[in-house]
Amino acid sequence: MLSERQKHILKALIEEYINTAEPVSSGTILEHYDLECSSATIRNDMSELEQLGYLEKPHTSAGRIPSVKGYRFYVDELLNDENITIDEIEYIKENLQNKVEEIEDLTKIATNTISEMTHYTTVSIGPDASNNIIKDIKFVLLGERLLMVVILTETGAVKETIIKYDEDVTENQIRDLNATFNRKLRGKYLEKIDKPMEEYIISTMEDQAKVIKPIIQQMNKTLEETNKIYLQGTSKVFDFPEFKKIDTAKNFLSILDTKEEMLEILNSGLAKDINVYIGDENENKDLKDLSIITFKHKVGNKDMGTIGIIGPKRMNYSKVISIMKYISKKLNEK
Repeated sequence: MLSERQKHILKALIEEYINTAEPVSSGTILEHYDLECSSATIRNDMSELEQLGYLEKPHTSAGRIPSVKGYRFYVDELLNDENITIDEIEYIKENLQNKVEEIEDLTKIATNTISEMTHYTTVSIGPDASNNIIKDIKFVLLGERLLMVVILTETGAVKETIIKYDEDVTENQIRDLNATFNRKLRGKYLEKIDKPMEEYIISTMEDQAKVIKPIIQQMNKTLEETNKIYLQGTSKVFDFPEFKKIDTAKNFLSILDTKEEMLEILNSGLAKDINVYIGDENENKDLKDLSIITFKHKVGNKDMGTIGIIGPKRMNYSKVISIMKYISKKLNEK
């Protein structure tokens, strides 16, 4: 159990290290933070915090840096989650007031805004297709041989694809397509059209198999892209000294290049709206030098997916979480 003074010292040391990226000495804490105790007292408490596993001492320095355990205690117990300025609030409001053609564009705007404000890499995905239900399917004839398929979900998301045919498509065929596809797929989860469903639709409209097969192929291709990853600020992390290390930089780029790993990271948060994974807490060993904060973002009550921030363990957790919470609050007002 940490004393109140030890908590203050740990908080001061972590915030100093976040700001400077340099090991922190007792003298630095005494000089920059009003803790009303002597340098010897701070030094003794820092030594005890190290023994308890909250701090680490680099071999080449007299100062100390936070351990994963220290960061975790800071995030869970000491962090100020209202670390956001009036200017930042106005900037977020201005960005989120932009008109969007689709509600999904808000995810991109939020992702861009977080990256610009925090200078960390920000990544996002749309809502899980397994929880996205088809509300309506529309077939629109753009020309005699050009057909647009529009899928509207209950979250307000729109998926569309265009198909070009070698033969004419008639208005009567469009009417039949609208009726059949909506009858079978409306109210179903937004997933790939499985083989039995494909065979059923084709058997129902056997005389139009040439028209239907390209539709199903293109719809499946579009639905497979539902969990498309959107990245912003990939190069920004290389401004941080931690990423001057070749191994850290390579591991970071390797994670970004692997879609399956990114999806696993973003979908790993279950119980809480905001999830923080620090260094070795990440199951993937390539993330041992990184921290990831994810949050489920909603527009009203509609799940719009997950946004994640990736940075060094020395991430400014207070700033990032404050920005996330405020953006989440503003999105929920829409």
